[in-house]
Amino acid sequence: MKSISAKELKNQTGAVLRRVEHGEKVLITKRGTPCALVSPVEEKHLKPAGLRVYGEAWQDIEKTLKAGKPRFKTWQEAIRWTRWRG
Repeated sequence: MKSISAKELKNQTGAVLRRVEHGEKVLITKRGTPCALVSPVEEKHLKPAGLRVYGEAWQDIEKTLKAGKPRFKTWQEAIRWTRWRG
């Protein structure tokens, strides 16, 4: 298990998360004292929190988007609308 300081985590968040994605656990220290453990999420921990795995959630998002009617025909119309409102 790798150990890094909170400052290192702040500066290297992306790299740390990539390591975690590949199964590694990372111990975070603050002033030399362990304060957190970042580890890969297990599906059994998602269900009690009401969360779903990425693929399952994304399928629902795509289904909802396909069923809906877009408010604007182009992205330019959407930009004009936001600038007019702002």
